[in-house]
Amino acid sequence: MRLEPVAQPTLARTIGLPALALAATVAIASLLAMVAGAPPLSVLGLILKGAFGSKFALLETLNRATPLIFTGLAVAVAFRARLWNIGAEAQLYAGAVVTATLGTGALAWPSGLLLPSIALAAMLAGAFVLLVPTVLKTRFGVDEVVTTLLLNFVVLLWVSMLLEGPLKDPMGMGWPKSARLIPEARLPRIVEGLRLHWGFGLALIAAAVKARTTLGYEMRAVGLNRAAAKFAGIPVGPVLIKTALLSGGLAALAGFSEVAGLKGSLTLDISPGFGYTGIIVAMLALLNPFGVVVAALFVAGVFVGADSMSRAVGVPTYLADIMLATALLLMVLALMLTRFRVRWE
Repeated sequence: MRLEPVAQPTLARTIGLPALALAATVAIASLLAMVAGAPPLSVLGLILKGAFGSKFALLETLNRATPLIFTGLAVAVAFRARLWNIGAEAQLYAGAVVTATLGTGALAWPSGLLLPSIALAAMLAGAFVLLVPTVLKTRFGVDEVVTTLLLNFVVLLWVSMLLEGPLKDPMGMGWPKSARLIPEARLPRIVEGLRLHWGFGLALIAAAVKARTTLGYEMRAVGLNRAAAKFAGIPVGPVLIKTALLSGGLAALAGFSEVAGLKGSLTLDISPGFGYTGIIVAMLALLNPFGVVVAALFVAGVFVGADSMSRAVGVPTYLADIMLATALLLMVLALMLTRFRVRWE
């Protein structure tokens, strides 16, 4: 067996194989539901109902999708240029720390000026976290997969130290969390009385801006063939630096939106793995910005719906984790078969 490159994949091959991967994911999830002792169609129906079956469920799904859009965009931007950013979790927490630091009264500015300033500062923090591994890669050839992955643990320990020290809320009854953000530093709610905030709108704007930026063409050229891009006059090193700044900044906006829009303070568990899940979102979206929004809604719907389904029929919520892991593996296989044809000899 050997793999033969496909010169120009057809539209049916480009769309059909990923669609088949998602259908296979649903089939596997149904089989696992049967093994768990629940009717498969009932389980899938309850997931859909729990995620989109009511106004409250829909808004909670959108709320859960907000950080996933940011981290999915961050990963898609980097992966497009073959900058393997596995550290979106660290960049998210960097943005969250800056938000908690500046939003608790350090800047006594009106909301119209304070919120953009905090968002920009958070993006700069996330950009710096990814800039270090990128410089190490471009100057010394250090593998960015290792450095970005290890930075996740370094930054998480740093946040833990801050929450036990300088950022610890003196009125928090000993709990490791920051003080509450002042009202001027909070993102307003889209629907009054519910948790959905304008971070979701910011995520949609980020996806639209990313889709139209001219930097995307340079990143794609560098990702496809760095030697050819360099021959064509594209500065590979600066493009990777700009890619890192954009990717890290987008991931940091996830931390900004979670602290300023949802939580109101910084805790060590503010992210249940949004940075890692962003990799799944980006791969399911085929690194397309608008596809990231759709994939984030799908992933968020699976998680939110799985909670409701678990309470209704007693099936473990781990079914959602298996669905997403299966979807990622099958999507990677589908992407490979889109670009390569299997030949038997």
